[in-house]
Amino acid sequence: MIFMLPRYSLKLERLKRIRRYIMNTTLIISCIASLALGGLVFWFLTRNSLIKDITSKKEESDRMLTIAKNKVSRISKEGEKKARQYKESQIKKVKQEVEQIKKDSSDREQDLIERESNIKKIQTELTKGEARLEVKEKNCEEVEQKYRTKEQELNEILEDAKAKIETIAMLTREEAVDQLVSTVEEDAKIIAARRIKEIENNLNQDAERKSKNIIALAIQKYAASYTSEKTSSVVALPSDDMKGRIIGREGRNIRTIELKTGVDIIIDDTPGIVTVSSHNPLRREIAGRAIKKLLDDGRVHPGRIEEIVDEIESKLDEELQKLGQDAILELGLSNMHPDLVKLVGRMKYRTSYSQNILDHSLEVAQLCGVLAGEVGLNPKLAKRAGLLHDIGKAVDHDMEGSHDDIGAELVKKFKEPVEVIEAVELSHSDSPSSMYCLLVQAADAISASRPGARKESYESYVKRVKELEDIASSFNGVDKVFAIQAGREVRVMVESDKINDDEAIVLSHDIAKKIEEEVSYPGEVRITVVREVRTSALAS
Repeated sequence: MIFMLPRYSLKLERLKRIRRYIMNTTLIISCIASLALGGLVFWFLTRNSLIKDITSKKEESDRMLTIAKNKVSRISKEGEKKARQYKESQIKKVKQEVEQIKKDSSDREQDLIERESNIKKIQTELTKGEARLEVKEKNCEEVEQKYRTKEQELNEILEDAKAKIETIAMLTREEAVDQLVSTVEEDAKIIAARRIKEIENNLNQDAERKSKNIIALAIQKYAASYTSEKTSSVVALPSDDMKGRIIGREGRNIRTIELKTGVDIIIDDTPGIVTVSSHNPLRREIAGRAIKKLLDDGRVHPGRIEEIVDEIESKLDEELQKLGQDAILELGLSNMHPDLVKLVGRMKYRTSYSQNILDHSLEVAQLCGVLAGEVGLNPKLAKRAGLLHDIGKAVDHDMEGSHDDIGAELVKKFKEPVEVIEAVELSHSDSPSSMYCLLVQAADAISASRPGARKESYESYVKRVKELEDIASSFNGVDKVFAIQAGREVRVMVESDKINDDEAIVLSHDIAKKIEEEVSYPGEVRITVVREVRTSALAS
């Protein structure tokens, strides 16, 4: 029994599987049959609706086709009617145009006939006119011949009259023309002199008063003192024994100092001093400092001299930079190239007519600022131009050319404003190109002409005074000439019988113009022409 139970369970399981298979198969067959039946029903139903739709569409298309045929027939009839009407209108229009052309042709033909007739008449008149002209030309030739004969006779009479007039007047024709031109020229000069005097009286009063007020205000706002510098400096020595150490064995030390600094060292019998001489103040300063430091150090030999000079030059470069910065800060300027600032400081050790260039440039800058404020220009730009107007003098010992050209190249190199470049380049020119150039020239003249600002050698002063007197004496009618006020005024005494009052005015302007062209001088020179008439009588 125990062994039969598994076999029974296996059979039972197999029967269950067969039953499930039969049920699944029956279910599948029933589903397929249902789907087939549903498809047949759907096809039957949709077939009837499709047949109905096709029938309705066919009826609608037949109806639309009938309507289209009727419309085409109607349009065709209307087109034929319009074509007939257009054809008739065009035929009528062409007939009218043909008739108009025929009419115009007839009118033109008539007009041409009339013109041809007029042309024939004109030709006839021209022929008659040509005949009359030929007769008149012949008559004119005869008259012209008569006039030529008369003209020749008149020329002979005129030449004879001229010869008689020249004989009577004792003058040739050219001499008479020259005398007439000279008379007219003298009259023109007199009239011009009177006109110049009127213009000066009318305009110069206000201009002079305003300019004096502006210049006086500028000088009042900036007043600086000057100390004239020399071309030599003195170094004090502790004792005369130091002179031998400075000279050195066989003069080696003094030669090294002179070669290294570019100065002349003068050691004479004057006790306790050594004189350093050079026209370059910067070199004098370096040499003086080097000698003092050598004496303090005690070691005086060529190697030590070179070391100390190099050290002083380096230190002096820093001082020059600081001097330039102080000058710029004093004027309230900015944005200047460091190398240009250093050149500004270097002007401290440059003089002109014993006037320190840095002090002079600072004063010119201050004056330019004041003048610019009075005339409505930019004061800072004017100060910049005034400060840099003599910048070329800082390096003119080391470069070829005038200080104006050198300065212009420097400010161009360091990209200064155009107004500053023009002011530097034309600061001493007779034809300034801008108002800033005029301001710099005016401020420069004020600074240079102030009492004590500059001094010149006795020889150059005498030479300038003599040139002024010689120029004034070269004019006709001048009796005596005196240069007074240190050459700032030339007083000219003229002969009253040769120069009248109007000619005296012209003479003063001519002398001033010639002095401007031939003489170099600081400031201004006033020309005063004096004409004196003296009369006397005796009472008995």
